[in-house]
Amino acid sequence: MFAPPPVIETEVFARLPDKYRKAGEPSAWLTAQVRGAPMHSLLEGPAFDRDGNLYVVDIPFGRVFKVSAAGEFELAAEYDGEPNGLKFHRDGRGFIADHRHGIMLFDPARGSVEPYCDRARLERFKGTNDLTFADNGELYFTDQGQTGMQDPTGRVYRLATDAASDREPVCLLDGIPSPNGLVLSQDQATLLVAVTRMNNIWRVPFMLDGTASKVGVFVQLSGGIGPDGIALDSQGNLAVCHFGLGTVWLFSALGEPLARIRSCAGLKTTNLAYGGAEGRDLYITEADSGSILRARLPTPGHLLFSHS
Repeated sequence: MFAPPPVIETEVFARLPDKYRKAGEPSAWLTAQVRGAPMHSLLEGPAFDRDGNLYVVDIPFGRVFKVSAAGEFELAAEYDGEPNGLKFHRDGRGFIADHRHGIMLFDPARGSVEPYCDRARLERFKGTNDLTFADNGELYFTDQGQTGMQDPTGRVYRLATDAASDREPVCLLDGIPSPNGLVLSQDQATLLVAVTRMNNIWRVPFMLDGTASKVGVFVQLSGGIGPDGIALDSQGNLAVCHFGLGTVWLFSALGEPLARIRSCAGLKTTNLAYGGAEGRDLYITEADSGSILRARLPTPGHLLFSHS
């Protein structure tokens, strides 16, 4: 349908030091998710705080790391959980989508991780996966668990995060086979959701009352395992981590492929975040190598010109 987009190469920005690698150590998450394969870590959820500090999570071993501008890792928190996604609220609070416990609150200053919302309508979540914030501070998150085409019962929730909130999540969408990364459009009128086991990105328009309507496929991928983390840049372009293909795809706001960002390490590109000067550096967690990759992006105009 489209010509192959130009390729952008990556470099290893940071590698998890050997002292933090736990190959061979038991993990219930690894037993269930990767048939007990002895992984040293599984880095996910890169996120920048308000001061520009980069953090990542390690799902199977319940850790949060702070990564310096020089690529040095520092253990910021360790707890009995399975942190899958991380984002920082506009007020500075860190929120974690934890596969075991639900939505958790992360305090970098204290190194603490505490429960924030662990169920909806008195029912436990299947396994929360990723999260994003609206401009008004509301939190959107996916509840993936073990859902897939064999069990298409994943959900997307919205949760108020102001002090007066009763922390009762609202289910916006269900019947999803493996919902993963998600992001709001620039006008906040549409939610984009990575549906991993369908290998596509869903477009979820909102009605005026905030309910979802006329959900459809925005981007269809092929190969690998499927889309994982996604992110939007200042121009409305969508970056998609394609887990199992060692690739981040960059699409225009219209869904046209602009570039293929190729991993210089392994194939398990899990999640990503924009940072650096003018937000043009893309930081990508890669699980096989236990590293954070970096791609320096040209301007969107250059990408469109190269593709045309």
